[in-house]
This record gives sequence, C-alpha cells and structure tokens, in this order.
Amino acid sequence: MLNDRRRLVLAALVEEYIRSAQPVASQRLVQRYELGCSPATVRNELSILEETGYVFQPHVSAGRVPTDTGYRQFVDGVTATREGGLTPAEIEAVHDKYVSHAAEIDELMHETAAMLSRLTSYVAVVLTPAASRARIRRVDLVSLTSRRALVVVITDSGQVFDRALDLDQETSPEDLALVERALNEAMDGKVAEDARPGGSLADAARVSSALVSRVVDEVLDCLMEADRARARHGGTAALLEQPEFAGAENVRPLLELLEDGVALLETLTDVIRERDVVVRIGHENQRGELEHASFVAATYGDADNEGIVGVIGPTRMDYARAISAVRTVSSGLSDVLGEA
Repeated sequence: MLNDRRRLVLAALVEEYIRSAQPVASQRLVQRYELGCSPATVRNELSILEETGYVFQPHVSAGRVPTDTGYRQFVDGVTATREGGLTPAEIEAVHDKYVSHAAEIDELMHETAAMLSRLTSYVAVVLTPAASRARIRRVDLVSLTSRRALVVVITDSGQVFDRALDLDQETSPEDLALVERALNEAMDGKVAEDARPGGSLADAARVSSALVSRVVDEVLDCLMEADRARARHGGTAALLEQPEFAGAENVRPLLELLEDGVALLETLTDVIRERDVVVRIGHENQRGELEHASFVAATYGDADNEGIVGVIGPTRMDYARAISAVRTVSSGLSDVLGEA
C-alpha cells in the first residue's frame, strides 16, 4: 500500500513518461511537478517505488519507467477521479454525431472506430451486436433472375445483412413475394434460434416446402455468418506512430491479432461481463500479443443488442483520455441502439 507522497511521485512519473516516452529522472520531476518535497526525498521515494515493483530502471544511468503494476496504481486513481479526459466540447461532438446519425449500423461501426482512433491516437476496436441474438424485423426477397434471388435480413438493432441465393428451380417474383410475406408473419420479432417456422408455412405461402426451407436456412446462416465477423478495427497507422511499436518484434504480434477475426473476437468478448470501463495493462491481458500493450474497453447496448468498443495502445497510453473517450462513445452507441 502506497502512502500519499509515493502515490503523488508515482503519478507524476507516469504522467511525465506518457508525455515524453523517455525514462524519467528525479530532477525532471522536481522541476516540472509541485511535489512538495526536496529532490533528495523524491530520489528516496523513487528508490522505494523501484524496490516494491512500481518502477524500474532500463539502464543503470537512466531514469525510471513505470511497470505494469505502477500503471495499474495510476489507472485506479484515474478511474476514481475521472479527471483529464475528453473536453466538454469533444464529448458534445461525440454525442451530436450519434444524435444526427442516419447510417446503417455497419457503416456506423466503421465511423465509430475511425472517430475513437482520432480521439485517442490508438487503434480502435468495435464488436457489433450479435446478429443471432437480435430480433428479426423484416426479411426481403428480391428476384434477380428466375433462378436467383437476393435475401435481405433487417434486425431490430438496425443491422442489415444480405446474400445472393441460387434457386433449385425457376421461381417467379410472385412466388417469392408469397414466401416473403409468410416468412415475415412467422419470423417477425424472433431471434435466430426461435425463428425457424413450423411446417404449415409452406401451405400458407402456397409454394414448395423445399423453397421455404431453403430461404429460412439462408436467413439463419446469414445471421450466423455475421456473428463470425463482428470484430472491426480502425486506426492501425496510429499504432505504428507509437515509439514502442516502431520495431517489428512488438508490433507484428499485435497486427496479427487485429487481422485474426476469431482471436480479436475472443479478446473482446472476454470483457463483456463487466459493466464499466475495463482497463487491462500489459501482462494483465490474457493474450501474449498484448503483453506490451494496454486495452481499454466498455460494453454498450443492452442484453439483446450488446457490443463492445475499446482502444489498444502502448502501456504508456493517456489513460484518462482513453477511458473518457471509450465511456463517451459507449454511451452514444447505447443511445443509438435504444432508438433503433
């Protein structure tokens, strides 16, 4: 347990290291921060912080750098005070973005990732709501040719999915319209696992049961396929601008994680049980690709339409700003989905 003075010295060191990306000497802390103690006392406190695992010296003659434990102590203080985040004008601009949105959810998620990366200068990651848990609002069948149709599925969260369907036999637009009407009557408001209609649907639609079954299979498979591609990211260039990721040794595993949709999905869903912003620092992350990075994330939406937004950056990240940005974007997305 740190006393007040050591917490103050540690916080000053973390802030200075975030700003400069260089090991911090005691003299710099005395010059730049009002610590209320002598240089000799600051040096002594830094020695104790090093002995207790909060900071370390990369070289004998160098200043000190925070450890993951030191960052954790600092972040817990940031989370408690909620100071140093986005400005009121930036928060208002984020909320205005979602209030005026007119895009489909898929486009909105791409815009969200881009905006979050701009706000933080880190990689932004977004997990869209699970399509298989969303309620079906409408199914459209569009005739392309006599043996080909377009299936469009719209959910209550505003997500839109489509795929082309090759038909086993020639089918008129009128027959497709009958299937479409019957499907909407049977599937409206249901989630994927409850959406398979009963055997009377083919009779109601006055078309072959094989066609009805084929369309239903396509609808459900479309939703399941969408779930496998829920994870999005943006702002990779921002990651490469961080000095910690200038070399291939540290950046390559992280880039591979971002490009691996399944691995990224697992990383994101690991935090979905939390109700507030989650901060995982360096070795606190379960995946080795993130051992040199920090991950700040939060859920948005409700139990039926739940997703995740977050940022990935160096352990030397501006935690106050990252936490504030993630929290603000999460709130905006929750508002959007509540109106969908």
